Amino acid sequence: MRITLDISLYPLDADYKPVIKSFIRQLKTFSDIELVTNQMSTQVRGEFGEVMSAVNQCMETSMIDNEKVVFVTKCLNGDLEISRLPEIG
Repeated sequence: MRITLDISLYPLDADYKPVIKSFIRQLKTFSDIELVTNQMSTQVRGEFGEVMSAVNQCMETSMIDNEKVVFVTKCLNGDLEISRLPEIG
């Protein structure tokens, strides 16, 4: 089953940008998932097992490496085209 996952990371640290960049860089190392990042969140799509495994590994690393972080995720059991903007009528 292919899924689409939206994830936002909120480091509870004044120097938050390096934490977010590190998380995204680590996610990009997984070649079996598609990743699109914008100013608000990151969208990931692929097979359920690959997406969840990649996200879990990256979340765990971020939680271990940083004092406090918050993750907010939404997961859809569908394969959305995340690489193009939607048409809004």
